Amino acid sequence: MQFQVPQGFELAPNASGTPAPPPAARVENPVAVFSGLDKITGRITTFDVYVNETVQFGALQVTPRVCYTSAPQEAPRTDTFVEVDEITLDRDIRRIFTGWMFADSPGLNAVEHPVYDVWLRECKTDSDVPAPAG
Repeated sequence: MQFQVPQGFELAPNASGTPAPPPAARVENPVAVFSGLDKITGRITTFDVYVNETVQFGALQVTPRVCYTSAPQEAPRTDTFVEVDEITLDRDIRRIFTGWMFADSPGLNAVEHPVYDVWLRECKTDSDVPAPAG
């Protein structure tokens, strides 16, 4: 997918006076791959989640809204916008994280919880996990 400057618009020049390059193309993927750490057992689990679907990891519910990778000709970059909810002991659902996660910087916006950590590993086009119905 090549970025096209709409007719009647120009790219703003950068500090050297040359036009700025177009934004990097991003590929939208249907599956986000997360890893989760259970701090009690020390076990790390990797799990696939389809975009706009929710998967439970321990007391957390993980819902990616988008999962992007850079185009093949660009420098590798993988990110997702995700919502993470906690199911409390009272069975209430409480949002503990909403934001971007970056696979190349897992500590930057990883979900930190007293018992669980969750971070993005990659985005991909398919999964061994069956797609949700509908």
